Amino acid sequence: MSEENPGLVTGDNSGQGGGGFDPAGRNVDAGRSIEWLKQGWQLFVKNPGMWIAIAVILMVIAVVLSFIPVVGSLLLNFLMPVFAGGILLGCKSLTEGGDIAIDSLFAGFKQNTGNLIMVGVFYLVGVVIITVLVFMIGGGAALTGGMIGHGPGMGMAVGGFFIAMLVMLALLVPLAMAVWFAPALVVFHNVAPLEAMKASFFACLKNFVPFLVYGVILLVLCVIAMIPFGLGMLVMVPVMMGSVYASYVEIFE
Repeated sequence: MSEENPGLVTGDNSGQGGGGFDPAGRNVDAGRSIEWLKQGWQLFVKNPGMWIAIAVILMVIAVVLSFIPVVGSLLLNFLMPVFAGGILLGCKSLTEGGDIAIDSLFAGFKQNTGNLIMVGVFYLVGVVIITVLVFMIGGGAALTGGMIGHGPGMGMAVGGFFIAMLVMLALLVPLAMAVWFAPALVVFHNVAPLEAMKASFFACLKNFVPFLVYGVILLVLCVIAMIPFGLGMLVMVPVMMGSVYASYVEIFE
């Protein structure tokens, strides 16, 4: 999508023709992040009732799985890229004059399912590695501080905790960058999981400023959405997914 055409993204992104597909991703201006959210809203208002139904079902699935010890969390990590892939296919349908339906949420179980699940597996492996590293840093500082005791020991424990949190943030951001576009690359172009995550990471890195602006705006909107008992998230989740699709099309298609 060009800068001169800020309207709702359209076009053939199936990867069948895909002449405009750029696997390396393109640079865009910082202001385009606002357009992504606008386009996400435009996709939402095309069928708000169905979008809200999809958001409710997705949230219910997440809550139910969260009650299953260990296994539930693993399943949620494995399945989220599959659900995301299906929703992105629904976004594509809307931009091409079609519609989105409940089936769209589960469309990822009908194509590229294995690769989408592997994206979730690699993401989970990354989370586990980061968690272990953070625990070693924070736990080691706390243990050493406990052995020293008194003021210096307390200072070391607190300092170790903050360092661990900074390390966690520094590592989670690149991991999030790696999975941001990965489901879209898998479902639209059948890119292998690791290659999709690599392409997603470098595309986000290339557009760091636009995504920084996008993240700040999205954070503010989510905080506002949480005020009315969290009900605003029934709108924010679809808008965010629509904006993910819009950013994918502009950067890769």
